[in-house]
Amino acid sequence: MSGAPEDGRVRCGWVAGGSQLYLDYHDQEWGRPVREETALFERVSLEAFQSGLSWLVILRKRENFRRAFADFDLETVAAFTDTDVARLMADAGIVRNRAKIEATIANARAALNLGDTDLAELLWSFAPPPRPRPAELSAVPAVSPESTAMARELKRRGFRFVGPTTAYALMQAVGMVDDHVRACWVPPLTTGNN
Repeated sequence: MSGAPEDGRVRCGWVAGGSQLYLDYHDQEWGRPVREETALFERVSLEAFQSGLSWLVILRKRENFRRAFADFDLETVAAFTDTDVARLMADAGIVRNRAKIEATIANARAALNLGDTDLAELLWSFAPPPRPRPAELSAVPAVSPESTAMARELKRRGFRFVGPTTAYALMQAVGMVDDHVRACWVPPLTTGNN
């Protein structure tokens, strides 16, 4: 657990010593239910870019990512060409990883080709039943049966950079699971998956 010196609130340990940006993300966004398709596509994309990096790096570049990827509008990103890939590879404001850039474009195309479902419906279909908050950070898993199933289904549908660990981080970020530790000041939220 960590208390921010300026406000004395107890927070999840992963925020310890973090910047105000990190504290705000923890306090106002992480673990809150997200069901809007564009917002979910942004989270899928950012979680993929985060793979192997600090989440704080991604948060610091988030506005640049939004600008570079047309605010994560699915149709716009799906229409990106090799010219856009070259533009993005030259953009120092984002993480310049060709595989992750190409995956984001492929994922937009895959999301538009889901058929009778949409991205929100597909992702939330893997939300587990609500469970008590973990007592401590060490009790938070890196993967779950649901995240493994989500990753498998997303890959089957043409998504990339969506392994079980990335899928679980997505589930945490968008409120499918509530992994704030019990002592954390952020109040538990109803995820709407029960």
